[in-house]
Amino acid sequence: MSTLSTHVLDTAHGRPAAGMAVVLIGPDGEIASGITDADGRCPDLAPGPLAPGRYALRFAVAAYFRASGVTLPDPPFLDEVTVDFGIAADGGHYHVPLLVSPFAYSTYRGS
Repeated sequence: MSTLSTHVLDTAHGRPAAGMAVVLIGPDGEIASGITDADGRCPDLAPGPLAPGRYALRFAVAAYFRASGVTLPDPPFLDEVTVDFGIAADGGHYHVPLLVSPFAYSTYRGS
């Protein structure tokens, strides 16, 4: 069993992305959802150890930027960003950061 965390950074403003909705999806559908805190983290998103399998984190990027006062085109270039990833049987801890602006994002397996 493995554990999971995430951290969202607003690269357009150089700060944590506080107030972004995040959904964790597992092999059988939605597992949990939450809102990032002042540090851009969602500490209660993963309810416990996760079994090996395919997962996704869905981030409500456009809603976050609109709430931050950013004027976006209609439709926005990025509405929701979904990061699909796999958890291996001996995977340990998975940290999935998202660095995001209204027009770009990147992610990686962090520590």
